Amino acid sequence: MMSDDMKNLQAEFADSAAWGEVLNFARLSFAACAENVSLARSTVAAMIAARPEDNWDVTLACLEEIKVAVSEAVSNAIIHGYGGDNSQTVQLAVCQYQFALLVQVVDKGVGIADVAKAREPDFTTGAEHLGLGFAFMETFCDEVLVQSTPHEGTTVTLLKLFPPAAAADEPC
Repeated sequence: MMSDDMKNLQAEFADSAAWGEVLNFARLSFAACAENVSLARSTVAAMIAARPEDNWDVTLACLEEIKVAVSEAVSNAIIHGYGGDNSQTVQLAVCQYQFALLVQVVDKGVGIADVAKAREPDFTTGAEHLGLGFAFMETFCDEVLVQSTPHEGTTVTLLKLFPPAAAADEPC
């Protein structure tokens, strides 16, 4: 059963009624270490791939794009939220609807003082980073919500819509 916080989050999207019924839901907590980025990616990909009877017309390219968006959100939590402190925990929630996928990544790290600035392409907090994480998320997802409070953490929510295959002009 979907948690109350995911139901509340769904209410933040104007068109959520068009997503259809909830088909599957997963929640995972893991150590904030780089090795677990692939765990998050694989969890989301497996959830999509596990439904062969689905009407989603998902290409391998689309699946890779979703995995990149998830990787960027989780990497941001690990690198920027926790500063690489792998004793911390990242939370991942995935909710699969008939026609949408909702992914939420939560950290309780340092937070973001200026979310609008952080979402600008090429903005980075360190020279060793490209500053393209949010740009990739926004390119590969239909919507990206970022909620952050300094010293309390950040929640990134990714929405990918999957219109019925018969209604889609192009496959995802």
